Formats: sequence, C-alpha cells, structure tokens
Amino acid sequence: MAPQLDAYFNQVDSMAESFIDRLAKAVAIPSVSADDDKRGEVVRMGKFLESELKALGAHVEARPLGKQPGKEHLDLPPVIVARYGEDKNKRTILVYGHYDVQPALMEDGWATEPFKLTVDDKGRMYGRGSTDDKGPVLGWLNAIEAHQKAGVDFPVNLLMCFEGMEEYGSEGLDDFINAEAKKFFKDADAVCISDNYWLGTEKPCLTYGLRGCNYYSIEISGPGQDLHSGVFGGTAQEPMTDLVRVMGSLVDTHGRIQIPGLMDLVAPLTDEEKELYKGIAFTMDNLYESLGSQTGIYDDKERTLMARWRFPSLSLHGIEGAFSAPGAKTVIPAKVIGKFSIRTVPNMEIADVNKLVFDYVNKTFAALGSKNTCKVIEQHSGKWWVASPKHWNFTAAAKAVEKVWKVQPDLTREGGSIPVTLTFEQATGKNVLLLPMGSSTDAAHSINEKLDRRNYIEGIKLLGAYLHYVAEEPMKES
Repeated sequence: MAPQLDAYFNQVDSMAESFIDRLAKAVAIPSVSADDDKRGEVVRMGKFLESELKALGAHVEARPLGKQPGKEHLDLPPVIVARYGEDKNKRTILVYGHYDVQPALMEDGWATEPFKLTVDDKGRMYGRGSTDDKGPVLGWLNAIEAHQKAGVDFPVNLLMCFEGMEEYGSEGLDDFINAEAKKFFKDADAVCISDNYWLGTEKPCLTYGLRGCNYYSIEISGPGQDLHSGVFGGTAQEPMTDLVRVMGSLVDTHGRIQIPGLMDLVAPLTDEEKELYKGIAFTMDNLYESLGSQTGIYDDKERTLMARWRFPSLSLHGIEGAFSAPGAKTVIPAKVIGKFSIRTVPNMEIADVNKLVFDYVNKTFAALGSKNTCKVIEQHSGKWWVASPKHWNFTAAAKAVEKVWKVQPDLTREGGSIPVTLTFEQATGKNVLLLPMGSSTDAAHSINEKLDRRNYIEGIKLLGAYLHYVAEEPMKES
C-alpha cells in the first residue's frame, strides 16, 4: 500500500492550488438554505457538485424532495447522490455531506467578503462554508481526481449523498435515506461523515458519540393584553415572574439538572470508558480560550470533557414575548414563552425524558399558587448516538490518521447533535464514523469562518488514505 499512498499523496500536493480553486468556486455560491430568496443559489450549488462529479466519471443523480413543508411555493433542494466504482470485489463506503451554508453578511462583523474565499499569509482560508461543509464535501471529489491523475486504483466503491438543507433541519432527508437504504445505498459496508471538527488545533480525532437534543418551551399567560406596570403592578399576577421562577429551578449554578429522576436514566460510567479521557489532547486553557474567560464549572480536563460529551446538560435559551430592546419600557407582558433544551446521552429515551420534564414543570408551576396558566411543549427532539470505536471502520480511519498526521487520533465524543448520523445507522444497519477535516478554531456558523490550508490539503490525503485502509481492514464488527 505504501507506494500507492505515496503516489497519491504526491499528486494531492501537486494539485493543491487547483483544489483550492475548486473550493473558491463553491464558496462563491451563496447557498443559504434558510433564506427563501437564496433557494436558487442552493440549487445552483447542487448543480455545481453534479457537474463536477460527472466530469470525474461518477454516476450522478439529482433527486427531488418535493415542496418545503409550510412553504409550498418553494421546492426543497435536490439530494445529490452519486456512485463511483462498480467492482463487486471491493468494499463500498457511503459518505455524507451537505452543500448548503449558514447566512453571512459583511455587517455581521466579517473581516472579509463571506462568499469570496480569502487566503491570508498564514494559510487560513476564510469564507462561508469553507469548513462547514464545502471543504470536506469537495475533499471526496478531490480524492477521486487525485487517484485518477496519479494512476492509482481507487480502493473502494464510493457512494455519495450530499444534501442542501442541513442548516435548516434537513427537511425531507430522513424519509429519503430510509427509502434508499435498500436501494441506492444497499451495497454500503460502512458510512463516513466529515461534518465535524477536531477537539483542538493540533491533534486529529475520530468521533464515536454525539449527544441528542430535546428542545422545550414553557408558555405562561394570564392578562388578556400587555399591561402598564404603573397601573397594574402589584394587582395582576405577572406571567414573567412565574416563568423566571420555573425556569430558574431547572438547573443550578454548577450545571446540575434539578429535575428528579433525570440522572437515573443515564448509563453508568465504566472504567474502560473513563480511561479514554486521560490521553486526550485537551487542556483547561483550551476551554478558557474558547470561553473568553475562566468561568468553567470544573477545574480538570476529565470532568470537563465528560460534562461536555457523556453527561446530559440543560441550557436556558431565551424568552419570547418579553421586552428585550434597549431602554426602560415598563411593560408587563401578558404572555411569555421560555425556551430551554436538554442534551441527552445514553440511555436517555426521548419519551422518558419528556415525561420527567412535563411532570416537573407542571408540579413546580402548581406550587407557585399562581392564577396564570402554564403549558409546556416539546418543540423537537433528536436522539443521542454512540458507536463502537473498535469497529473496523474506526480502526482503518485511525491507521489513516497515523499515516497522514504521524500521530494516533484522539477518540472523542461531541456535545452537539448531528441527527443524520443516527438516521444512517438505523436505516442501513452499518457502522457510522465521524472523520473531521477542520479544527476547533474554524468558527463554523460564526463570522470569519475558515478552513486552514493545511487541514484541507492534508484532509484530502486523509480521506483517500482512509479508503485504502478500510479496503484492507479485517471485517470485525466491534
């Protein structure tokens, strides 16, 4: 394998500028899925991918998903599915990514034009979508082309699934994946997703777990209209007062969830799992740099990472209906809606969490003795995901990391949610690997999003090396 990989790596290096140019063309398309007026640009980005894949000799289909729910005047962007290779003697790997991006405007605080790839003298490539997720998506195309130009046989059959609505909830995608699991995706031996990031900036990682997310709202109402506090203050029971008391009781200053029975749902921490945290390249200074302060709850790495990845958390997000503009408006809002979420972990089932949340909120509100009314609603939920890092899909990826980056990867979980991960696992029955390209400082979803040139070019090498190692790895299931 070494001569083949060396030839492939050399080819990637020689084509680096053309690969950066391909990324620049993709970043220049403002494929913002949340903006109705940009829907045509999202479709244009899908067509760009379709054209690039066809030029590489892949079989490509742009699959329609129908109308957007609640916006029947809008078509959902197509899912671009492709197949490269039909060799029955080779393994088949299914890869996923998305070609839509978050909104971005200069007035948001960008230092460069968000839809123009700008490379600084340190190799930082700024542009919306550079790291999330156009760079990683194009990494697979670049890997195909580099194999072709190097004259190196592509080691696997590659199935590709690229969507255009990930940043807007992946509407329509779950049904599509479930429908195609036994059709277009039926030959897949494993799944690889590159839509996450290193824990830090220096050491690569492989991700084997994600927290789920249950999102709730508490609606408290009383008066028939907003009131003037100078007239009605002290005579009306105020919804905001009730809401603050209820929301303030959900979690304490140290992040401990106060809902009885919730922690009893959590899978116990095993000694084997605990050992995984000791060698991870992470320091408390990494946390403090990200926070911009030293306001972390814990003083040590292990407890911090476990609180971030493998234990649940409850966060308060905002209050709808309350006065929030500058100034001193003396309004008593007639109805307020508080929003909070719980990040869930194994073995917290959605229905069990919901019951505990509803019971606690209703009981806490009742204890106030208020004449107002309270309604708690589950807005949406997504389940946690965890895979075995001992699966051949992961061990092959670890060998690829060691080959490219000359270091063993950290095995990490993440506090966020990527719902499509669980969808692919359940629909195909295959192991799913998260193989990140970018680093923790890439500012995905934020202003000045970037992808380091080094991460992009070495990431292309990594994706190709992963495919070579996965082609030869003994097929053990765990």
